[in-house]
Amino acid sequence: MDNNLGRRGFLRLTGTAAVTASLGGALTACGMADKKSTSAKPGRTVRLGFIALTDCAPLVMAQELGYFAERDLNVELIKQASWPATRDNLLNGQIDAAHALFSLPLSVASKIAGKGSTDLKIAMVLSNNGQAITLKKDFADAGYGDLGAARALLERKAPTLAMTFPGGTHDTWLRYWLKATKADQSKVKIVPIPPPQMVANMKVGNMDGYCVGEPWNAVAVQQGIGFTHLTTQDIWQHHPEKALVTNAKFATEKKDVLADVMAAVLKAAKWLDNLDNRAKAAQTIGSPKYVKAAPKDIEGRLLGTYELGADLGEKKFSGDQMMFFRDGKTSAPRRAHAIWFLSQYQRFGLVKGDLPYTKIADEIILRDLYEEVAQKEGIDVPNDDMSPFHVKLDGTTFDPAKAQEEAKRA
Repeated sequence: MDNNLGRRGFLRLTGTAAVTASLGGALTACGMADKKSTSAKPGRTVRLGFIALTDCAPLVMAQELGYFAERDLNVELIKQASWPATRDNLLNGQIDAAHALFSLPLSVASKIAGKGSTDLKIAMVLSNNGQAITLKKDFADAGYGDLGAARALLERKAPTLAMTFPGGTHDTWLRYWLKATKADQSKVKIVPIPPPQMVANMKVGNMDGYCVGEPWNAVAVQQGIGFTHLTTQDIWQHHPEKALVTNAKFATEKKDVLADVMAAVLKAAKWLDNLDNRAKAAQTIGSPKYVKAAPKDIEGRLLGTYELGADLGEKKFSGDQMMFFRDGKTSAPRRAHAIWFLSQYQRFGLVKGDLPYTKIADEIILRDLYEEVAQKEGIDVPNDDMSPFHVKLDGTTFDPAKAQEEAKRA
């Protein structure tokens, strides 16, 4: 499978990315304003990056509901053009932390999409569930989650499929699904595309399917160009998806500020998991400065109602749609989950040779900090940091103590 970062013919925000790269991060991918607030105490200004996806909601709502301000934080929310831009801006200090793929720091550490650094840290999880694999209408015979039918189509069509970042969560869900179909993967090309550009590329025929977060799966359905073949909660229920990722400097030098950011985000996550609040959340995050999508394309799936498209009807989720808190079960970062992603990298052939699973997980997951913050906020921390867990799609149980067995599984 092709995992090259460059591919001619795809619609991209290349101008902005090029400027960012050429100036060595002097500008962010979104044109970061160089401004400082004087209203907060010195050292309390925090720059948080986000991508235009529904699951940026905990950061947006913490800002809009005043939860950051309650803790005397002056937060700048800075839209990023892509996950590579987010990675680079974190590493070069242009942003302090970000709404990011849970596995982005793991991909960097394992040299799939980075140089092996463990300077990117996972402070907490922002969301579970809520991503999807969208296929174009020509693949409608695959139905919803029919692995056998999907295999037949994949082998007949030799498709191009898109994800958002090599080694990222969407890349992992896509490849895990491909493994489960047992299709000949030599016939499949995989390319990276920024989330907000998925629909436009599908519309002009640049790819046959993609894995991405909402609302870009719902938008494809609304525009009649694709259908939802599988949600990621039907791959692994309550999987970690987005995380609050920070750089080592911010986590070390401003640990108290990071802790206050986390506490404010936890409060927003609780607010979001009251479903009565999700219509307001959809209206807020849909605005042009955030996701720039119609609130109706956000609200349905936030509430768990999925119009699948391609005459497949509707599918409803209750408690396992996109979730942000789940009484603290969502928010706690687990080393076992990090080890699972690392084992999949080996299983997919993205890395060669063994990886120091536990060492990488220990260096990247800020479990102790999360436990400190949760305890202070009166939030229970689940005692399952290194516990085995079930993966729904192919009925497997992953034991982090036996990660090498998973890495060798067909």
